Amino acid sequence: MELAGVIAAFDAQVRRNVRPDGSGGLIQADRHVVRRVAADGRGWSGIAWSQLDAANADAVIAAQVDFFRGRGETFEWKLYDYDQPPDLAQRLRAAGFRPEEDEALMVAPVSLVAEGGHIPTGVRLPAGLRLLPVEDEAGVGLLIDVHERVFGTDGSRLRQSLAAQLRSSPGTMAMVVVMAGDEPVCSARIEFPPGADFAGLWGGGTVPAWRGRGIYRALVAYRAQLAAARGYRYLQVDASPDSEPILARLGFTRLARTTPYVWDPQARA
Repeated sequence: MELAGVIAAFDAQVRRNVRPDGSGGLIQADRHVVRRVAADGRGWSGIAWSQLDAANADAVIAAQVDFFRGRGETFEWKLYDYDQPPDLAQRLRAAGFRPEEDEALMVAPVSLVAEGGHIPTGVRLPAGLRLLPVEDEAGVGLLIDVHERVFGTDGSRLRQSLAAQLRSSPGTMAMVVVMAGDEPVCSARIEFPPGADFAGLWGGGTVPAWRGRGIYRALVAYRAQLAAARGYRYLQVDASPDSEPILARLGFTRLARTTPYVWDPQARA
């Protein structure tokens, strides 16, 4: 991959994408930012892309804070390490944003990951496990059960957002759960942004007792095949420190570091 060109395409097609994503949220853009506003407080709200300089950064940040303060809503500024100006992270902190854990923006050609990844003939699941595509709200509940156990966060907003997207725009994403009998032990989803070369891998996680058995790797390959069938060129992941080495072994390349900066009206109060 020619990394500079891939980053430019990612910014143009994913971060600056203003087409409806099926969640019901609003996507608002001007020459400085692309802002996503979740529907009825469900899902993700925040700044997906920015193009700032030292002269306007503080004013633009303040305008976004004022917007979400007026809604009484927490939001995230998704900062990539190549965003400008160079001190944007310090400016966000000064405006009351709190940084969360860094992630690695990793990208791989779909064809590279999908090859040999067919389940069950390629990357095999351990004996006694089965793959369950999520097709209804009961399946969303199983996915959220894994999410809450793996990440230790309340998944109620995500549950509402995914259920709404499944009802209104099922073709924009796919979700999958790995079951051990009646227990969900791993889950993941993939987003298919319209008009982009990049399919996004999200939410992959395995409960502690089942880690180290290749389940996460199998779901990456499974989702790569879904992306290949739809003609996507790349897979994109915001990888945690635990996932990054697994993805590197599967052929993913780190393009950048990304840090969620969160502004919470309750914290400010």
